[in-house]
Amino acid sequence: MTKTVLITGTSSGFGKLTAKTFHEKGWNVIATMRKPEAETELTQLDDVLVTRLDVTDKPSIVEAVTIGRERFGGIDVLVNNAGHSLQGVVQTTTDAQMRRQFDVNFFGMVDTINAVVPTFLANKSGVIVNVSSIAGRVTFPFTAFYHASKFAVEGFTEALQYELNPMGVRLKLIEPGAFPTRIMASGDWSEISEGSVYAPALDAAKASMDKMANIEGQDPQQVAEKIYLAATDETETLRYPVGADAEQILGARAQMDDVAFKNMIRQSTGV
Repeated sequence: MTKTVLITGTSSGFGKLTAKTFHEKGWNVIATMRKPEAETELTQLDDVLVTRLDVTDKPSIVEAVTIGRERFGGIDVLVNNAGHSLQGVVQTTTDAQMRRQFDVNFFGMVDTINAVVPTFLANKSGVIVNVSSIAGRVTFPFTAFYHASKFAVEGFTEALQYELNPMGVRLKLIEPGAFPTRIMASGDWSEISEGSVYAPALDAAKASMDKMANIEGQDPQQVAEKIYLAATDETETLRYPVGADAEQILGARAQMDDVAFKNMIRQSTGV
């Protein structure tokens, strides 16, 4: 029988590319997003159901899972791709900003998993692919809350293996480096006052982030292909780094002590 995948955050970037990739491989796709009425491309594809799911709205998660299961008869793979980025100075970050960061990147992921897992348990099989980042393994300047949310994704996913592996459910983490997607451009920044002592370092960090986001040779399709591989390789491999920069940075972190790695990042970002 044709298998079915539910993917969050498919309006752009990794999510849309992943929906297309699974569709091209012959899967049924439940492509979810906050504003499905604005989608014009995925709605034209056979066996692709575009429906609303806002990871910060539990009823919408339950409804999307129910609609998708009724349409295709079940769900075999869940891809938690929806994400939000928050950068800036910790001391000037508002409560609303920091809570939104975790509501989208962490608690929304948990709620979506909890909505889908009963189907996996009934089938005694399933795969959960959580899109993390190298930001869940290493840190960069002025990104503390984003890192905290992705470190939480990493720890949660690794620990959840002990609960779900015996039930036939595999857990996967996708760890992209810097790719040209909308997440950084559409993200949020905490504001600082004019003349803030943080201004010079923050300006340097922003310039470094812009450079990283436009790194040559980093095709977002690589991430979609790695997500598909993780969903279908039938192994218990947990982590899948994606991108030459991810391999390089994670390799350097494995070989360096804390101070050496921190100094390398400071030097490369000018902070």
